[in-house]
Amino acid sequence: MNNYFFKGLSRTFTLVLGLSLLLCSLAIQADTTEVKRGTIVGGVPHEAPSWFKESFLDIQDDVDEASEEDRHVMLFFQLNACPYCDRMLKESFEAEPMKTLVQDSYDVIAVNVKGDREIAFNEDVSLIEKDLSEKLEVRATPAILFLNKDNNAVVRVNGYRSPKRFKHILNYVSSKAYENSTLAEYLDKNLDKDVYTLRDNKMFSDVTDLSSVKGPLAVIFEDSSCYDCDEFHDKLLGNEKVQKEMKPFTTVRLDAMSDAEIIDPEGNKTTAKEWVKKVEMTYRPGVLVFDEGKQLRRIDSLPYSHHFKEGMRYIGGGFYKTQKYDEYSEARTEELLAAGVDINLGQ
Repeated sequence: MNNYFFKGLSRTFTLVLGLSLLLCSLAIQADTTEVKRGTIVGGVPHEAPSWFKESFLDIQDDVDEASEEDRHVMLFFQLNACPYCDRMLKESFEAEPMKTLVQDSYDVIAVNVKGDREIAFNEDVSLIEKDLSEKLEVRATPAILFLNKDNNAVVRVNGYRSPKRFKHILNYVSSKAYENSTLAEYLDKNLDKDVYTLRDNKMFSDVTDLSSVKGPLAVIFEDSSCYDCDEFHDKLLGNEKVQKEMKPFTTVRLDAMSDAEIIDPEGNKTTAKEWVKKVEMTYRPGVLVFDEGKQLRRIDSLPYSHHFKEGMRYIGGGFYKTQKYDEYSEARTEELLAAGVDINLGQ
């Protein structure tokens, strides 16, 4: 009887010990298994078109040569593997009829925002490309600078523009309409007014007194001439990751053509139409981002979802209070990659 008891006890002990060792082994394997590091995808290498001007980078000389033929100089600031540059080059500089529209009126010079070539920008400024880009506060690429015969910038475009909107900017400069009107006035007269119907979204708040908003505030300006608004709704506002980062915000969409009275975040009575004119926002959809009543970010080009959501997280999460955006972006990128998250810059 006792022998059977001890034999059974021995078998039970052996079984329990074996299971314990197995579980410990699995736990150790789980602890030592490394998370596969994420990757950055979506960057697109794209050479400037071969017909861009091979300049000696004395911009005043380039302006003088262009002016003799009643042309304008266009400086195209680009970044290696920039998906926005790739898209705009394909759509507006390589595809017809946009390619011919540019070639007929412009000498285009590519500038690499990380480059080391020396540029004599004017009599007072001679810098390498990356330093000139920093001086001109190029934050989004492509950035496009249109110069008149006096080597002064008459229009600056920050970020991607669709061909249908960009062609009006080209016509504004080539016709020298800048001598008699602002770009906003020109676009108001020439853009089609029936290309978009304003869409509702569950995240939009019906607030007219923006000074009453506590915490982060995002103001989106749209109108019926907005070529990019459908893409903005479908690919950004419809993106779950973007929606997550927008949760801390009161999000207000305004019709930029509206004369209805509102109160801006500073407590001033105005209208959406007057407000966009005051801040010189000619792009739609344009976004102004505030926290505690202070404007912290301006988005006047069409971003892809990763850049948009991280810009909103930077404000909505309060990171701007302790970090510059470059510092935040670098740390956040490493955090995501270390966690095994792939970052797609082109979606």
